[in-house]
Amino acid sequence: MATLIYSLIMSLDGFVADRDGDFDWGEPDAEVHTLVNELLRPVGTHLYGRRLYEVMAAWEDPDAFAGEPDYVQDFAQLWKAADKVVFSRTLAQPSTERTKIEREFDADAVRRLKAEAGQDLIIGGPDLAASAIRAGLVDEFQMFVSPLAVGGGKKFFPDDVRLRLELLDERRFGNGVVYLRYRNRT
Repeated sequence: MATLIYSLIMSLDGFVADRDGDFDWGEPDAEVHTLVNELLRPVGTHLYGRRLYEVMAAWEDPDAFAGEPDYVQDFAQLWKAADKVVFSRTLAQPSTERTKIEREFDADAVRRLKAEAGQDLIIGGPDLAASAIRAGLVDEFQMFVSPLAVGGGKKFFPDDVRLRLELLDERRFGNGVVYLRYRNRT
């Protein structure tokens, strides 16, 4: 069975976006981005809500990043090569290749996807991840904790869940970011 991973950059006070919906404060530097790329290599499918998908769709055109550093171009290639499932009631059609739209989050369908997948899956976006966490589907949490507090916004974890986690890995970066990887033990 494939592993479902929830991975995002977050503030030290637990937010993935601030009160205005901004998350540019968490843009990874070369060192962090390189680890993100390595963590994405075994991932075959990305699960997104509409908003995060629309942000991530910019990666569809690797040529748009031709002048960027190698680690940025590498990320674009990894993203383009992966399958994507977007959960949206309003998105009429995908704007990227290898993308399927699902109108509703269906925990049983995601469970089947995990059982049938040949590679790991990653879920992005705190709202969609909250549904998967509540359904007991998230196996692993990867947090890139930025050394700043934003004071409010979208939380990494939903308020109404209790989790028992086991630390699997940690890493400190020169820019003050800390990577934490946990297995869900609940």
